[in-house]
Amino acid sequence: MASTSVDSQSLEHDLTLAQAAVTKQGDEVRALKASVKEGKAEKAQVDAAIEQLKQLKASLDLKQKEFQSSSGKTSSTNREAFRAVVGEALQRRLFYIPSFQIYGSVAGFYDYGPPGCALKQNITQCWRQHFILEESMLEVECPAVTPEVVLKASGHVDRFTDLMVTDVVTGDCHRADHLLEAALQSLLEGKPKPLSSEEKQEVHNVLATVEELTGEQLGDALQKYGVQAPETGNDISRPFPFNLMFRTSIGPRGDQVGYLRPETAQGIFVNFKQLLYYNGGKLPFAAAQIGQSFRNEIAPRAGLLRVREFTQAEIEHFCNPDAKDHPKFQSVAQEQPLLFSRELQMSAEKLPQAMRLGDAVSQGIIANQTLAYFIGRTYLFLKRIGIDPKRLRFRQHLANEMAHYAEDCWDAEVECSYGWIECVGLADRSAFDLRAHAAKSKQDMSAYEPFPEGPRMADVLVVAADKREIGKTYKRDAKAITEALESLSEEDKACMQADLAAGKACKVTLADIDYPINTSMVQIKQERKKLSGRSFIPSVIEPSFGVGRIIYCMFEHCFDTRKEDEKRTFFHFTPVVAPVKATVFPLLQKPAFIEKAQSVAALLTSAGLSTIIDSSAASIGKRYARTDEIGVPYAVTIDHQTLEDSTVTVRDRDSTTQVRISITNVKQVLPDLMEGRTWASMQQEYPVHASAGDEK
Repeated sequence: MASTSVDSQSLEHDLTLAQAAVTKQGDEVRALKASVKEGKAEKAQVDAAIEQLKQLKASLDLKQKEFQSSSGKTSSTNREAFRAVVGEALQRRLFYIPSFQIYGSVAGFYDYGPPGCALKQNITQCWRQHFILEESMLEVECPAVTPEVVLKASGHVDRFTDLMVTDVVTGDCHRADHLLEAALQSLLEGKPKPLSSEEKQEVHNVLATVEELTGEQLGDALQKYGVQAPETGNDISRPFPFNLMFRTSIGPRGDQVGYLRPETAQGIFVNFKQLLYYNGGKLPFAAAQIGQSFRNEIAPRAGLLRVREFTQAEIEHFCNPDAKDHPKFQSVAQEQPLLFSRELQMSAEKLPQAMRLGDAVSQGIIANQTLAYFIGRTYLFLKRIGIDPKRLRFRQHLANEMAHYAEDCWDAEVECSYGWIECVGLADRSAFDLRAHAAKSKQDMSAYEPFPEGPRMADVLVVAADKREIGKTYKRDAKAITEALESLSEEDKACMQADLAAGKACKVTLADIDYPINTSMVQIKQERKKLSGRSFIPSVIEPSFGVGRIIYCMFEHCFDTRKEDEKRTFFHFTPVVAPVKATVFPLLQKPAFIEKAQSVAALLTSAGLSTIIDSSAASIGKRYARTDEIGVPYAVTIDHQTLEDSTVTVRDRDSTTQVRISITNVKQVLPDLMEGRTWASMQQEYPVHASAGDEK
């Protein structure tokens, strides 16, 4: 057994070196291609470099198969090799690339190229259709630059931090929790030596609770497991907080502090009263926003998964805190996503289980119907855009992981080569955000709801402010203080009444200035009144989507190779998100073929399908492979028979099979395929076309 272990470790080391060689040579090829265009290198040099790259890739393939055969497992190197292959394909076909590349790039910033832009736009449009339109949500667009007072009220200025450590020699910064997670993962993989079953269980338990650790606990764990700075191996400092927001100045004098927003949600909260009015004063309702957010990440090293500027799609569903049932819940009650509840996370197996959402609510696993409804809708959305449901789970926050004000929180996590990645957060945030902005702005953030059974008598607290006494003490500020007292919520009135009765200090805060209030200035007493309804601050259910993270996980889930040739890679994007819906190929570079191709492309474009024409001199097989690589689901080919009877072949990307169809039917058939028609039904209705067009 010892010999086998040593052999596996040796093979894994060789595999790491082989992958590094492939990456280095790939960079060399790209650099030479650029030099040829500038006249600084010969094409022969590029050809030689490409040939060397092919040899290195072949060697890497052999080493991967040898390691997997020897170890019987998928190693971290296998994951990294897969990630490198996917990343190379994405950057080569310009889905996305590092920003400012000619100046050396800046970590955490990426540019989307033409297919990436189209795919991202398709996903956000699909999200808008699935949520905003189908759920009749109110869409808003708010500024990215946010005044400090807004983010002070929300808690971001004081608490939006990550724990950071520094390399004590170089001063390089690292996220403390990421270092610990990487170290624990290495231990589970048997590095530097295999663990006992008891040690494995302990490491699993720590790994499951990393996000809950305080700074002190995180520092102790880093010390216990001997974690050092990556790359240098130097000692690291104790963890300390680092605020993730980009600070800026507003106005020509720069005297008003602002920040680039770390999330899109606050713009919705501060507009709550206007949105409530727009909705006719009725609850529940939801508001949504898609836009850019900014976080000054400590050490972004995971591609699109951790960036400094990213797109968020957020929903704030406002509802009565005592009525969190959802009228459309039955439409998702039978869905069975993988749920990773608190109990399952703390069990010995630590595995999620498929469960009907209706059962999860009735058993109290999910707090209420509205939260479960959005979990169900999120599950359906992610499946629709191409996320593998077997690699998608909804993980419930552990009790000490949740904010004190939250009632229940779940994360939609997707498995990829980086592990399980949080892509969507779904939280019942109670009334925290609206209360925080009401307290800071002194604006009423309550909603009014009539009693369904009609008016009734009730005991209410009434504020009687002594305007003369307040005016004598606070003069020009007296009016604002009086208005603030009279607009107190029932809860705040009760607190102030109790404090005044106990002789405790009370205050009203306006523009960050505290004004002491005593019994000579105000009296709060209970009166019995006839009420037709009640005012309350609504609860908020918040689904928050990280669009870039979803896109990257989808890239990995949709990446595939041809069984007959593993070097031929392609993306099997669902038609709804594919950046290009169809390609049109004239079989030959002759005017008659090209003219017919242009007319077919125009027909498809008029039907709303993004279409490209490839009339290059490459063989039809190479052209198929080229568009497969960017995930085009269907290809239309103009061949000799087209000129005779106005029929074309339509090829399915995934199966590579073809059918022959008349040009007049193309405009209807391809949109039907985009809307969910199966390829099998096409093969039953139209004659199958046998072709050798997919040869290399």
